[in-house]
Amino acid sequence: MPQHVPVMLDRCLDLLAPALAAPGAVVVDATLGLGGHSEEMLRRFPEVRLIGIDRDPEALRLAGERLAPYGERARLVHAVYDELPAVLAAAGTPRVQGVLFDLGVSSMQLDEADRGFAYAQDAPLDMRMDPTKGISAAEVLNTYPAAELARVLRTYGEERFARRIADSVVREREKEPFTTSARLVELVRAAIPAATRRQGGNPAKRTFQALRIEVNAELAVLERAVPAAVEALAVGGRIVVMSYQSLEDRLVKRVLAAGAATTAPPGLPVVPEEHLPRLRLLTRGAEQASEEEIAANRRAAPVRLRAAERVREG
Repeated sequence: MPQHVPVMLDRCLDLLAPALAAPGAVVVDATLGLGGHSEEMLRRFPEVRLIGIDRDPEALRLAGERLAPYGERARLVHAVYDELPAVLAAAGTPRVQGVLFDLGVSSMQLDEADRGFAYAQDAPLDMRMDPTKGISAAEVLNTYPAAELARVLRTYGEERFARRIADSVVREREKEPFTTSARLVELVRAAIPAATRRQGGNPAKRTFQALRIEVNAELAVLERAVPAAVEALAVGGRIVVMSYQSLEDRLVKRVLAAGAATTAPPGLPVVPEEHLPRLRLLTRGAEQASEEEIAANRRAAPVRLRAAERVREG
């Protein structure tokens, strides 16, 4: 089993605990990964049943080994997390008591060099979370027009020099198609002004993030998945979402804030029940990992956690 330290584990379980203590509780780990959060939920709540979802077949295999001692309490499904309604329908469980999202690239995907997620080591430019379908990062780099590639880098990587990088990619791919990460890292480094290169870590970080989001349609999937998860919660059920970059966090914030707001026109002396909030926010803004956790696990540094409870139907 690869090394895996679940991020903000205790905080996630503390937030979910009131819902998972309910008799017959079902919890969905919508981003199963290596199963660290799921294992602890099954251990701490002996009556809980788990539905674990992941698009990565290798992650499902490894998590399955980890969770095997829990037998039929753990049901693992190969799916993307926006397929949550179909997964729950197939399981005969349309309503659940808890949903956990731990977004972004997993520890295993970063650590496996041949997946191409990490810019710190040379590897094939793949970046697909499910290697059995979709287009790779190399295909994006080698086929997208410069304007479309710049849009991806600017929108998903928040890259100031998106057009410069895109134009460089188009020039270089005419000489030879892109296949590995090291060449892309060098191109980005050369395309960015020297003064900028000296700030904020590896200059390729934003480009790699943008390509990964594009290849896996991460934001489009998340935009469907979070409302679907809220809809799947029974009254008293709770959702916890951990994001690792601002685009994800803004999307999660928007969905949860909308659920926690009244839909009544302003000025009504009494708000009809159908206009009352469906959610109660459980966090004040986005919570971050403690300094102690970040010191022990650097991958916790960018995390932003938000949580809410379903308080009424409708």
